[in-house]
Amino acid sequence: MRSTRFASRLAPYLNLIRWDRPAGWLLLLWPTLCALWIAADGFPGWHLLIVFTLGTVLMRSAGCCVNDVADRDIDKHVKRTANRPVTSGAVSVKAALLLGAGLALTAFALVLTTNAPTILLSFGALLVAILYPYAKRVFAMPQAVLGVAFSFGIPMAFSAALGGTAWSFSAINAAVPLSAWALLLANLFWVLAYDTEYAMVDRDDDIRLGIKTSALTLGRFDVAAVMGFYAVYLLAWTALGLRFGLGWVFLLGIALAAAQVIWHFGLIRERTREGCFKAFRENHWLGFAVFAGTAVDLALR
Repeated sequence: MRSTRFASRLAPYLNLIRWDRPAGWLLLLWPTLCALWIAADGFPGWHLLIVFTLGTVLMRSAGCCVNDVADRDIDKHVKRTANRPVTSGAVSVKAALLLGAGLALTAFALVLTTNAPTILLSFGALLVAILYPYAKRVFAMPQAVLGVAFSFGIPMAFSAALGGTAWSFSAINAAVPLSAWALLLANLFWVLAYDTEYAMVDRDDDIRLGIKTSALTLGRFDVAAVMGFYAVYLLAWTALGLRFGLGWVFLLGIALAAAQVIWHFGLIRERTREGCFKAFRENHWLGFAVFAGTAVDLALR
């Protein structure tokens, strides 16, 4: 009986952090691990792998808490989100914020086991993560802000693998080459692609509520833009991967990712809610293909 009551009380909090939807944190994890493998020139060691994997899960969960609090008055008017825990009242605003803060502090404790440049970068990552939920009220393309938030693990991975002990911005510059920031920019276009697919699901609700999204900004060019975003991401990531010395296995991973883009075009071309949502949910496989190509290529050197 006690276990049943505990499970029923825990369920809203698990729903709040999207425990049953791992696709969200996988979208953050694969590019971060790609960067970690590239920076370390292969397997980065168990310490960094655990720090970045757990940190990704924790920060994505914390972000869900902040997002749901920020959107609680909007979500109740959208069919897909009306039953989210904060909006429905199953979890209070205070409880959601406390949980988010606890998760973020736990992630920060993991970052503290790395080095000074990575710790400094983590403050920037936290700031962007907090700002994103409010970006849709100001920016016509809030997905670009999400792109920065979801890509910040890339420079942090480089700094963790290559950084020293100095507490300075010059130490960050020394640990994170321009090519790593270029990877962040390239990855931003992947986020623009899949989050525009996500925004296409709620197009009608967002029009009614006056929410700014890339799907609305792009209008009838949304599908073409999504394909363009994918193309920029894959071409830029390919060029940067070759610059880092990756070879044919990496290119095979890129080819598998490109094949998935073609499949996604078939899913979103009619702009149905079901097709667009499926395309968004399956994007983590695209990221996995790129990571697998990168990791195996480096292992075969």
